[in-house]
Amino acid sequence: MASGSDRNPIIIGGLPSQVPDFDPEETAEWLDSLDAAIDERGRERARYLMLRLIERAREKRVAVPEMRSTDYINTIATKDEPFFPGNEEIERKILNATRWNAAVMVSRAQRPGIGVGGHIATFASSASLYDVGFNHFFRGKDDGKGGDQIFFQGHASPGIYARAYMLDRLSEQQLDAFRQEKSKAPYGLSSYPHPRLMPDFWEFPTVSMGLGPLGAIYQARMNRYMEARGIADTADSHVWAFLGDGEMDEPESLGQLSLAAREGLDNLTFVVNCNLQRLDGPVRGNGKIIQELESVFRGAGWNVIKLIWDRSWDPLLAQDRDGVLVNKLNSTPDGQFQTYATETGAYIREHFFGGDHRLRNMVENMTDDQILHLGRGGHDHRKIYAAYKAAKEHKGQPTVILAQTVKGWTLGPNFEGRNATHQMKKLTVEDLKRFRDRLHLPISDKELESGLPPYYHPGRNSEEIQYMHDRRKENGGYVPTRVVRAKPLNLPDDKAYAAVKKGSGQQSIATTMAFVRLLKDLMRDKEIGKRFVPIAPDEYRTFGMDSLFPSAKIYNPLGQTYESVDRELLLAYKESPTGQMLHDGISEAGCTASLIAAGSAYATHGEHMIPVYVFYSMFGFQRTGDQFWQMGDQLARGFVLGATAGRTTLTGEGLQHADGHSQLLASTNPACVAYDPAFGFEIAHIVKDGLRRMYGPDSEDVFYYLTVYNEPIQQPAEPENVDADGILKGLYRYKAAEGGSIPAQIMASGVAVPWAVEAQRILAEEWNVKADVWSATSWNELRRDAVAAEEHNLLHPEEEQRVPYVTSKLSGAEGPFVAVSDWMRSVPDQIARWVPGTYQSLGADGFGFADTRGAARRFFHIDAQSVVLAVLTELAKEGKIDRSALKQAIDRYQLLDVAAADPGAAGGDA
Repeated sequence: MASGSDRNPIIIGGLPSQVPDFDPEETAEWLDSLDAAIDERGRERARYLMLRLIERAREKRVAVPEMRSTDYINTIATKDEPFFPGNEEIERKILNATRWNAAVMVSRAQRPGIGVGGHIATFASSASLYDVGFNHFFRGKDDGKGGDQIFFQGHASPGIYARAYMLDRLSEQQLDAFRQEKSKAPYGLSSYPHPRLMPDFWEFPTVSMGLGPLGAIYQARMNRYMEARGIADTADSHVWAFLGDGEMDEPESLGQLSLAAREGLDNLTFVVNCNLQRLDGPVRGNGKIIQELESVFRGAGWNVIKLIWDRSWDPLLAQDRDGVLVNKLNSTPDGQFQTYATETGAYIREHFFGGDHRLRNMVENMTDDQILHLGRGGHDHRKIYAAYKAAKEHKGQPTVILAQTVKGWTLGPNFEGRNATHQMKKLTVEDLKRFRDRLHLPISDKELESGLPPYYHPGRNSEEIQYMHDRRKENGGYVPTRVVRAKPLNLPDDKAYAAVKKGSGQQSIATTMAFVRLLKDLMRDKEIGKRFVPIAPDEYRTFGMDSLFPSAKIYNPLGQTYESVDRELLLAYKESPTGQMLHDGISEAGCTASLIAAGSAYATHGEHMIPVYVFYSMFGFQRTGDQFWQMGDQLARGFVLGATAGRTTLTGEGLQHADGHSQLLASTNPACVAYDPAFGFEIAHIVKDGLRRMYGPDSEDVFYYLTVYNEPIQQPAEPENVDADGILKGLYRYKAAEGGSIPAQIMASGVAVPWAVEAQRILAEEWNVKADVWSATSWNELRRDAVAAEEHNLLHPEEEQRVPYVTSKLSGAEGPFVAVSDWMRSVPDQIARWVPGTYQSLGADGFGFADTRGAARRFFHIDAQSVVLAVLTELAKEGKIDRSALKQAIDRYQLLDVAAADPGAAGGDA
């Protein structure tokens, strides 16, 4: 036997660690003991001893490195399972009825003439996971607080509806209106959890896979944030996220696990339904998804509870002295377990237990039927209860429960474990009979053979229904339920906006900075200041928001345990457990999840929060557009700032930073009110109206998107008698023409308004053109208003016909009309059909690039001189000037030479 000093260094995580051995003789004794155990009892016994030593070491608080994965058995030993407080027989009857109604609802939705689809296999696999939660864990809102926040798996919605039907929360008429929201209004049920469509029922939209787990993490974090800042009592709120193992392949599902662990979010539990199937096949046919996920979550710092086998496996595992059964479980791939779920007991006996005499001996006294019914842990109420209770009681870490189930469980041999199960929506008569028999329901063959299969309700006074009501009463009320308790806010008066409306005098500032100045003033307001939630993806300094560091501070539950490197600076980086600013790192997805959680707090916890999410405009809607759609669905409110906007204002950064289309993307979101303001005073009016619309007495479920720029200009003071209504509706005349005699109109937005003003001057002085300049603060709102007017006129021809705002606003202006912006032409082209005259647009179509701002604008032909040419071109088309003027203008301004352009302000670095 070699001495300890002759051995390799200790290996930790695959790398040698230089740990000196101060007692080689003692080390040799331990190693000799291990060698003896291996020689005399085998590797399996030695492995067991090592695992027990690790367990004891942790009990004694000896720092032992985490194992990436454990055996393919339940984390909670049978002897450690708590008492199950429920009546399992009654709960089984309840669940059987719920299973039936969920499947029948989807099957009836496939009736001739309807055929709207639905999914039944996901809930069939996860029904017990939900049932234990409903009966024993999910907290309602009857106490006036937020209760638990439950992210239901989207495809399991039929089961949630079915349970609500049992409790008389939904009627049979509503179940029959599943996925028929308009044709069966007001009884229609949405396909998946959609709060916007069912605002009194669902709370969190989840069916866009990956967004549920991401949203749950940031909801748990928001709960802690609101508690820390004294805004809401969320101490008793627990966040549950029900997910699929296939869903965990989405990057968003696992992308922010470390944040949950880093902040110790023990108010969060993921329940991953591991039925081993994606939508069309196995998740890891050649591998083991539970083991893989265990490694990922353990590595991220989560508490992992594996719930793999039901109680029927307990006697077999108890007699596995050699570890041969555990080894078989460890080494069998998921694809094979999926096959076992569809095969006979005889097949399982031969192929799983038949390869080793020790395994054969374990089941020699079991019938094939008993072997067939060796079940998965996600279907065992007692095992589930033990896992949930352990998760709720665990402190210091978030918990993930990896629960193995069978997709399509109880639906019969045509459904259970089949690759096509996800797409199967209708049960045949024979399927229904087998299903009924499996669930022991008192439904006759005649009822199944004559027309649509019936729903089953045991009766309002039955023991089962009374049990359900009692359990929900004890747990604080019915879930899911969305309640809006927040009262309108007392909003600040005009004084809060006065400074921004004054302009910047001789100082040049960008509209981003103008907004930040306004935000600082609003955050000082005694009524609503504390409710602002500034959010940024590691770019506070870029956006000039470091000025908030000293007063608002950055939220960190651990505070600041180090001396900041810039501590001597006036605007030093400061973290605090009660900080107001959310600094979510370089993660737009994480920031948007924070935005949604804060923006829906008025419903979740009955307290208004005002999130202000500021990001690189290029990386906002483009990167996280699915989440903004989720935000609209969740009826969240708040301000979204696309900073460093435009395709030519950030040209120093180049192609991937040059946003010329987020306004167009924003226009696709019905909940988004998008503006492209040019000046600080416009921002003041927009923000004030946004606060009124989102947080005032008649609040609306919208959110505001403002694009602001990094190009410094002298911000003008608000003009006297400014057209505030026009600013809010999307268009007003900013500067009337002061010279020239040939009329024309220039419409511009955002950073392009100063170019339009310069073009106005050139046209008057050099071409005798009298051009008004209009600030189009929102092309999107102008279009939205026009579309609404057209729809009204289409359906009400007998009534007075509405005129779109843009049409009436421009009715007295003599064209042609030329529009210009730092966006692609599709943005201003949205209103083309409603402009009362010849209309031409200029825009930055194509990829951005690195150069000076002037060169970029000359390249895209959107600079002041190009606007001049566009106006002259349209006037020539109308015969108001000679076409020879066009060539003169091109030559005079060297419009074909990018290098000839005045570089203008600095080149646009971030």
